[in-house]
Amino acid sequence: MGNCWGTPVDHHSPGSTKPPSPETTEKSVKQNGSTERSISKSAETIGQSAENSGVNETPPSSCSSTGKIITPNLKMFTFAELKSATRNFRPDTVLGEGGFGRVFKGWVDEKTYAPSKVGVGIAVAVKKSNPDSPQGLKEWQSEVKFLGKFSHPNLVRLLGYCWEDKEFLLVYEYMQKGSLENHLFRRGAEPLSWSTRLNIAIGAARGLAFLHTSEKQVIYRDFKTSNILLDGDYNAKLSDFGLAKLGPSNGNSHVTTQVIGTYGYAAPEYVATGFHTCLGHLYVKSDVYGFGVVLLEMLTGLLALDTNRPGGEHNLVEWTKPSLSDKKKLKKIMDPRLQEQYPLKGASQAAQLVIKCLESDPKNRPSMEEVLETLEQINAIRPKEIKAGPMHPTAQRQELRSANHQHHPYGHHRSPLHNRQGGHGGTGVRARAH
Repeated sequence: MGNCWGTPVDHHSPGSTKPPSPETTEKSVKQNGSTERSISKSAETIGQSAENSGVNETPPSSCSSTGKIITPNLKMFTFAELKSATRNFRPDTVLGEGGFGRVFKGWVDEKTYAPSKVGVGIAVAVKKSNPDSPQGLKEWQSEVKFLGKFSHPNLVRLLGYCWEDKEFLLVYEYMQKGSLENHLFRRGAEPLSWSTRLNIAIGAARGLAFLHTSEKQVIYRDFKTSNILLDGDYNAKLSDFGLAKLGPSNGNSHVTTQVIGTYGYAAPEYVATGFHTCLGHLYVKSDVYGFGVVLLEMLTGLLALDTNRPGGEHNLVEWTKPSLSDKKKLKKIMDPRLQEQYPLKGASQAAQLVIKCLESDPKNRPSMEEVLETLEQINAIRPKEIKAGPMHPTAQRQELRSANHQHHPYGHHRSPLHNRQGGHGGTGVRARAH
């Protein structure tokens, strides 16, 4: 191949025309003072077409709870097929938007994945890259690399991909309930019950534990509420693997020269070494810190970072941490939309788990398997039935406060290192340095 985009594909050509493998990576090589683009192929071919393999994909419901590594079995879509599935990427089919591009809702045949009419077959989420996105190709490859070979009920299922000219697209299962972020912070969202929140936390913990204990440890790197998607039964699945990295084999830190994270969720060892030196030290347990922040958001119903809150309360971890070990203080910061319909013992144990996850030294944080075990023990504690009354005034204020935080199910924040002013009112923003 003479260029990094491969041979241009005629959109009217037969579906058998195949673009380059998604595992092709782009490198810049300087020769004789000029920059030439070269292509290096990985030994492992991730982008195997489901059409050519003749093997039916295993539905997510049949996956074991422990998950597994599978032979990639992805549908290689043509651009024309996805254009048809999304009705020419119509604006009213947009589910969300981020730095990578937009996500559209489409419809395909349940068996062949051929484009179908609205309401016929199954709904899918089609992520279409922004041609101007500098991270588009790299994150597209990362998604295919990890989601293409992992099968787990708590990871969003990647159905296929498309690469034609400068168009990079990914096709996922459609998650009916959108993101956890929406349910916690969107104005008018129906409050999640204590048991639903715990089940979501357990599902997300299972997904993260699977990644951490796979043959080669995977560091997720961007654990936050907008990346936790929910199906029709509120089962949690991790999405957006564009930033995922294979962890170090010896358990030491992984040093990355590309500083990536989200304010409010990034672990202190990564922030201290990365945001100022452009050399971030990543550990598998850096993900555990992010999990602790999300669990704290689920307990309080408050954003990890919110500049609309009074001074001293902008950073949720710094503000609430002193209250987590005291039951009386904990009750005051619990999400009032729970209407006290939760066991204080369980909430207290969840708060203690948050404290452990937020330890400054990553070595002192629990593993995700330990986190999962603790959450399951907490889930066994049954709440006392309390008659729900009118919404508490604090809950009403919280509803009004959340008015500035409306998000799409598949939307993500991808901003420079500084907090973006306006727009999303101080929610966590992804940090980048190149």
